[in-house]
Amino acid sequence: MGWPMRSVTNTLGIALVMALALAGCSRSDKTPELMHLRSSTAGPDEFGILPTKPLEMPEDLAQLPDPTPGGTNITDPTPEADAVAALGGNPERLKPNGVPRGDGALLARAGRFGTGADIRDRLAEEDLQYRRDHDGRLLERLFNVTVYYKAYRPMSLDKAAELERWRKAGARTPAAPPSGLAQDVLP
Repeated sequence: MGWPMRSVTNTLGIALVMALALAGCSRSDKTPELMHLRSSTAGPDEFGILPTKPLEMPEDLAQLPDPTPGGTNITDPTPEADAVAALGGNPERLKPNGVPRGDGALLARAGRFGTGADIRDRLAEEDLQYRRDHDGRLLERLFNVTVYYKAYRPMSLDKAAELERWRKAGARTPAAPPSGLAQDVLP
């Protein structure tokens, strides 16, 4: 009579040990890697390091600009100008802040009502408060399940419904697939 009970107890014990062992192998961080915008390692950020341009000896030392503390250097990287040149553009058309000269009117129109200097900090605070207000149910918080996509679902755009809305309004949509073509068939 004691033998079947001991067998059940041993089986349950082995199952419990196996379940705990498997739970120990799982990742503790459930959020997708793309949601981590800052590096969690102690090493340097590989995208934050910009190599300087090679040193060159000018033919005439009088061509060198006067040194200015905090100013630019000939060997300083210029990623915006380098990207424009690599794409076949003229980097000399860029303003010192990287904005093309022809876009001044666009920037003036966009900022006609003024812009706050603390806009990034204010948006970060508002976003943090929104995420705190929509932080999930008790079990989601207890098991550290990300509710990011569920919290922002009301703000997402249904691309198929929006495409149909524009087509019904008579707008041309040349970049969209033809009407009736299944969206999941396209690459």
